[in-house]
Amino acid sequence: MTDGAGELIRPTYGDRSIGDVLPAVARALGIDAGLPETNLELPPAPSYVVFLVDGLGFELLRDHAEEAPFLHAHLGEPATVGVPTTTATSLTSLGTALPPGQHGVVGYTSRIPGTDRLLNALTWSSGVDPREWQPHPTAFGRLATAGVRTTVVNKREFEGSGLTVAGHRGADFLGADRVGERLAAVAVASRASPSMTYMYDGDLDWTGHRYGVDSPQWEQQLAMIDAAAEHLRETLPAETRIVVVADHGMVDSPEHHRIDVATAPHLTDGVFLLGGEARFRHLYCRSGAVGDVQATWQQVVGERAEVLTREETIALGWFGVVDPLVRPRLGDVLVACRGDFSVMSSTDFPLETKLIGLHGSLTSAEMLVPMLVL
Repeated sequence: MTDGAGELIRPTYGDRSIGDVLPAVARALGIDAGLPETNLELPPAPSYVVFLVDGLGFELLRDHAEEAPFLHAHLGEPATVGVPTTTATSLTSLGTALPPGQHGVVGYTSRIPGTDRLLNALTWSSGVDPREWQPHPTAFGRLATAGVRTTVVNKREFEGSGLTVAGHRGADFLGADRVGERLAAVAVASRASPSMTYMYDGDLDWTGHRYGVDSPQWEQQLAMIDAAAEHLRETLPAETRIVVVADHGMVDSPEHHRIDVATAPHLTDGVFLLGGEARFRHLYCRSGAVGDVQATWQQVVGERAEVLTREETIALGWFGVVDPLVRPRLGDVLVACRGDFSVMSSTDFPLETKLIGLHGSLTSAEMLVPMLVL
């Protein structure tokens, strides 16, 4: 898993990554849905529920047995997400069973090729068709076509969103804003056989961003997630299997371990567009400036981050096989933070400066996620 940089973790595409979940579920249901091959094995069952907890890193769950006794008791070998370790990328990997280099959602923000504008993959920028940005059939759609009742249970505001269309189209969407609503919707949808029901919960991630993962608020929210998972297992039939997984972990980044490019203008020399997010920056460079940009950034950040060119990250397999149409969405230079370091831009991304918990890079705290079979 390590990449020679010591503390950075390579994704395990095709083996035990978030994109392997639905191909493994299809095989466990006894369905040939034409999904990519995977080494991940799940027990046979007539119905599956996939419960994704946004922000629940493997190491966080490992270290909070008291707050999450039920989930912790099922803790086994971790899985990885893809690169970068961010919600939009991971949810699309789950929904398409493809690595980021193929599905093309390569970050929270990434360049719209041929422009000096960024696609915000969570709010989804107007003028960008999600079916063109991510043209591949989804795993949800393939399962539904193969005769599996396939359902997404999520907040109503996400129905028809760009990210939902890009990664989860083809499934029935059940809007449910509260935890009780979602649990009830899952109970109904999963009665069918064969079926695959997906439930998303974003409250832990929100709490971590606002208060940090080293906070009583985060611990209380984790306890609520644990109770919801235990309730699911107690109320669903024994033959219905539940997979609990996450889209990334999280680290708290203190003020003194951050830099702001707005106060270091030489960091934007040769850079015409700054993308990504605070833990994983895409730097889009002017013609002929890539070498100088990489050297300048590496000198400034030192050992606090890995600064690599697009070609170097592709060679390392960070994004899996990269489609030619996806390549220009990646930064010419990419900055992957180590430890709890982060790269802010108070002018371009002021909201990020107010966050405590962050994610996006390839540290074990962010890359490793639980994959629990209940």
